Amino acid sequence: MAAYEMTVLVQTQYLEDQSEPEHDNYVFAYAITIKNTGTIAAQLISRHWVITDANEHVQEVRGLGVVGHQPLLQPGEQFEYTSGTSLETPQGTMRGEYFCVAEDGHQFESTVGEFVLSLPRTLH
Repeated sequence: MAAYEMTVLVQTQYLEDQSEPEHDNYVFAYAITIKNTGTIAAQLISRHWVITDANEHVQEVRGLGVVGHQPLLQPGEQFEYTSGTSLETPQGTMRGEYFCVAEDGHQFESTVGEFVLSLPRTLH
């Protein structure tokens, strides 16, 4: 088992009631679960997201913490939060990383692999 490791799970949802497709505005929520799967307590310090819509328009978001928190996670502990983003297209992707500092001062990044933001498929 790695000493410095965070596992990230993502669930996405299209927010139809907040979106305005007629104005090219599609709003998505994403629920993130960050779990310390390492052997040393670590604090999530900052985040970096790369958000790309179907027109290849890229937004980068950097900031301290997540939803106003910089959680310190003991091994096995997890932190969950929900946030959101809007796109000009009905589909897009997100990827990024969390910058963490372990209790012993070691700095590391936890990568979040690319995930899809998309309207639910509808059957006619």
